[in-house]
Amino acid sequence: MSTIKLVRNDTAPQLRLNLTDSISGAAIDLTGATVTLYLRAVNTTTLLLTRNAIIQNPSTAGIAVIAWLAGDLNLAAGEYEGEIEVTLADGSVETIFTPLQFLIREEFD
Repeated sequence: MSTIKLVRNDTAPQLRLNLTDSISGAAIDLTGATVTLYLRAVNTTTLLLTRNAIIQNPSTAGIAVIAWLAGDLNLAAGEYEGEIEVTLADGSVETIFTPLQFLIREEFD
């Protein structure tokens, strides 16, 4: 997966997550589920951001969107990694194995 490049303090672009089963390739049914992004700097253990995704209709398509809020990306320039966790309607938790990679640069103004 390629690195997601962002600029400090931006609130766009949104991240569209297409969540699929790693074995069958079928979309994960997100009906009644919660999808959460946990963000931290690379080589650290301190969480810097926890952001719930917006599940898109139909929820059976497995699509969730991370919409940045003001202040979410008020982070120092550098490399970050994000973990996606899905809590299904029955309470079971599935964490996407491969973390998302982010590169944030300083804004000009």
